[in-house]
Amino acid sequence: MSLRLSTVILPYRRWSEGGRSTWVRAEQLGFHTGYTYDHLSWRSFRDGPWFGAIPTLTAAASVTERLRLGTLVTSPNFRHPVTLAKELISLDDISGGRVTLGIGAGGTGFDATVLGQEPWTPRERADRFAEFVPLLDRLLTEDGTDGVSYQGDFYAAHEARNIPGCVQRPRLPFAVAATGPRGLKLAARYGQAWVTTGDPRLYENGTPEQSLAALRGQAGKLADACAATGRDMAGLDKILLTGFTPDRGRPLQSLDAFVDFAGRHQELGFTEIVIHWPIPDSDFAADEKVFERIALEAVAQLR
Repeated sequence: MSLRLSTVILPYRRWSEGGRSTWVRAEQLGFHTGYTYDHLSWRSFRDGPWFGAIPTLTAAASVTERLRLGTLVTSPNFRHPVTLAKELISLDDISGGRVTLGIGAGGTGFDATVLGQEPWTPRERADRFAEFVPLLDRLLTEDGTDGVSYQGDFYAAHEARNIPGCVQRPRLPFAVAATGPRGLKLAARYGQAWVTTGDPRLYENGTPEQSLAALRGQAGKLADACAATGRDMAGLDKILLTGFTPDRGRPLQSLDAFVDFAGRHQELGFTEIVIHWPIPDSDFAADEKVFERIALEAVAQLR
């Protein structure tokens, strides 16, 4: 399988002031998928404009035709499976079946406390995620008139109806972000793709070689999880969201640098590389001309 190249477009611009044109340009450049973060606010952008993921993707669906659309990632921090399922079915319909749901257990950022609760521990996040994903899977696949009823430790549904269901069958694909054993088990069981950002412990002081070794180890654990569920790992896409490995922004400094970076990760089995749309004066600053050249030429060089 040839490597796919996708992008993340952070929702910090008004639609009329660069938001719309960015999504249109992403399709023109030939990206496979345009993702956005599903946060209520995020890091250094907290005190500036930040728009909702689902409305943004719905608007993007209306101005594009081929570009797939998705979240990287949605989490239980402020989402409930019942309401999320309804929004996703609507987005899948509006986009003509072009939606991928990136989904993860969530973290300890602003989203973790914005509803007034104390941040969940890693174990508590994993517990909720283990309920969230199977229930969401049911809600998106069971579209009969009886609805979905469920009572768990954290989530409940009572005759939740999701007619007519997803355009994509049996449901829109899940890209499950995971590195721990419980998350990887969910990726193997419910995911059509697996997402990683690498090993965060290496971000500050690690080397690219250490990062590759860590990713190889994560992929090995995913293979074990797939084997335990009787699934062939080859049927699962592997997505690397860049910008969080020790390489940081170096792969976007030139076409050659990116081809080298992507080629080394393709050798590990990654099928999709995701790069951030350049944002001036941020961690994602990059030369827009170089970025566009990478979008237009890199994949052909990696075939």
